[in-house]
Amino acid sequence: MKKDIHPDYMTCQVSCACGNSFESRSNKPEMRIDICNECHPFFTGSEKIVDAAGRVEKFKAKYNLK
Repeated sequence: MKKDIHPDYMTCQVSCACGNSFESRSNKPEMRIDICNECHPFFTGSEKIVDAAGRVEKFKAKYNLK
């Protein structure tokens, strides 16, 4: 790597809107985020599943497919 052209890589304190905080590494000393793995629906299990089968039947009916 070339000298004196890269930003400093330091420990970063990351704070989420839900109150969770953790430590990571970045070129910024602290970051504030809106969503993290503790409050994201995919990781918490509260995600809503879209009815994909209904969409397929709607497509087939639209184009008269069997």
